[in-house]
Amino acid sequence: MQRRITPPAVILVALLALTGCGAGSGTGTATATSAVTPAAAQTAAPTPIPTKTFSNADLRGLLTTLKDAQGKPLTVVPSAQIDQGILKAKELLKTAVFTPAACKSFADSNAQIPDGSTYAGATSISAADKTATVVTVIALKDAQTMTEQLNASQASAAKCKTFAIEAAGQKITTETTPVAAKTNGDVSFAALTKQHLATGQAQTALTVTGIKGNLAATAVKTGPAVTQQASAELTQLINTVLAHG
Repeated sequence: MQRRITPPAVILVALLALTGCGAGSGTGTATATSAVTPAAAQTAAPTPIPTKTFSNADLRGLLTTLKDAQGKPLTVVPSAQIDQGILKAKELLKTAVFTPAACKSFADSNAQIPDGSTYAGATSISAADKTATVVTVIALKDAQTMTEQLNASQASAAKCKTFAIEAAGQKITTETTPVAAKTNGDVSFAALTKQHLATGQAQTALTVTGIKGNLAATAVKTGPAVTQQASAELTQLINTVLAHG
């Protein structure tokens, strides 16, 4: 019998290529804004701000305060389940074929969690509109590492607005369009991604990311009919997390 739902692991590969597990790799580079430009960084030497530290438990605690558009609390994902998902995605990426090929290195780098970082995730599923919302938050040791990773990812993302992945016997064609969305973070960006399978199945993913200091939060809403209008609810989720940054 033909599958009616795209295998989650394959979709995860595509989402990792877009969201970098919340570590600042969004493809909506046209909407990115930053309080400090490279030119300003060369001419000014601001007083360093102490970096906040967050344990995995701290980040899970932040996510317990989130509610979806229907007012239902998000379900925090166990750390072991997140780690298992990352490992599965890495395994898929080892044999995945990307077109253009340059997008493979982009996805590989985004599947890596920087040493010393902490992270957590939470989900919400709506049976009514057949959507799923995933929020990930990651804290790095310092804001500079976050900025460097963001800059590198954005440079690569510009070349991968349209790409195809062949993995686990499935082929997914991905098309990404920047979306205007502004969070309360130092950096904000968003993108609407449409994924098409060779079987004719399709899914849309809206991604919104906000970065404040060494804290980054990404909210992704997926479903067959998700539009950029959902950016408001995702932005609210991001702002709730970044309020603790």
